[in-house]
Amino acid sequence: MKLTRHNGRSGKHGTYNPRHNDRRFDVENSEHIDAERARQNVYWDCYRGFTTHEFRENPEQPDFSFEEIERMYYYEHYSDHVEAQNARNEKTRHTERNRTVEDLLKNNKTCPEESIYQIGTLEESVPPETLFRIVNEFYEEFERRFGSHIHILDWALHLDEGTPHIHERHVFDCENRYGELCPQQEKALEELGIPLPNPDKPKGRHNNRKQTFDAVCRTILFDITKRHGLHLDQEPSYGGREYLEKQDYILMKQKEQLAAQEQKLEELTLKIEDVETLLDDVSDVAYDKAVEVVTDTVRQETHKEDIRLIEETKTWVLSPERKAPKKERDYAAARLDGVITKIKRVMQNALAKIQKSLLQPEVKKAGKEQIKEKARESILEKLAKGKVDADRDNRERWEREGRIAPKKKHDMEL
Repeated sequence: MKLTRHNGRSGKHGTYNPRHNDRRFDVENSEHIDAERARQNVYWDCYRGFTTHEFRENPEQPDFSFEEIERMYYYEHYSDHVEAQNARNEKTRHTERNRTVEDLLKNNKTCPEESIYQIGTLEESVPPETLFRIVNEFYEEFERRFGSHIHILDWALHLDEGTPHIHERHVFDCENRYGELCPQQEKALEELGIPLPNPDKPKGRHNNRKQTFDAVCRTILFDITKRHGLHLDQEPSYGGREYLEKQDYILMKQKEQLAAQEQKLEELTLKIEDVETLLDDVSDVAYDKAVEVVTDTVRQETHKEDIRLIEETKTWVLSPERKAPKKERDYAAARLDGVITKIKRVMQNALAKIQKSLLQPEVKKAGKEQIKEKARESILEKLAKGKVDADRDNRERWEREGRIAPKKKHDMEL
């Protein structure tokens, strides 16, 4: 058996119309279509997903034809480009070049491309469910590899004709030089990294990226059919296998680099968390120590002058030069000692209140945050200095290794 994938946009009657694909016509009058089997067809579109004949007949479900789906997609994604291009045409006085979104749908350069998938012939083919699974897997891989610039709009599995087959329609797009999204096949393939079949030769009808892209799609399809136990007649892929192997290798290397970067990021995150924990612990100890120092300083300084004056008075009272009786002088000294004791007791109570206030959770938290912020600023300064030093060392090493040109020195003439 053979697997066929044919592509096209237009025939002798103009661009292909999706009405044939979703059977939006009277199938009873079509000789090659079995109207009863047409009810078994499966349909899919980019807005609603899967639909069936029963879905269409349900009045509670919104029913849109493939033609309407494609028109909605084009208006949603390309109308901004059409309006902007028309504005540029008016500015340059070439309004004859103006187009509408409908024109994009009718032009064989910008309309959707249609692909037909079939395995076998009328005499010998695979069951419809096998074709469905194979092509569905292909579309998943298609979306993964090319979905950023090639968009599947709709497809239909036809079981009402001779051999089960699928009609699928997609559009190629990418941004133009003005940053507007618009349909353009070759540029989209270039953005995807699809190479020319012969990179050393000029691009043309027999050397374009679409040839490589089609070969890649065939290679993917054959790989999927093999996984389903089918061994089909296969023609040369003209670079499809080489491209896939190269892309898979690039993807593998990118995954390895990403894993290494994620590991490095995790290590740095842990280090930052360690620094934050350290800052928290240090600020906690530093705050408690600061409270001790503050209260000790208050203890030493508060009423220090008052006590000194009382001590001097006591010394004066007890001096032999005083003429008062010794008994009276001793009594006065004792009273002064009592005053000093009271002052110290009051001071101690005040210190206890100050310390208790400073150790209140909300006061302590605010103080710790100030300490942490100062410490963090200091750490950031050291990190910045370390980065400057590392950049300088790296540059000097790269210059020695010849990886970069030596930095020119500008001598100043005096």
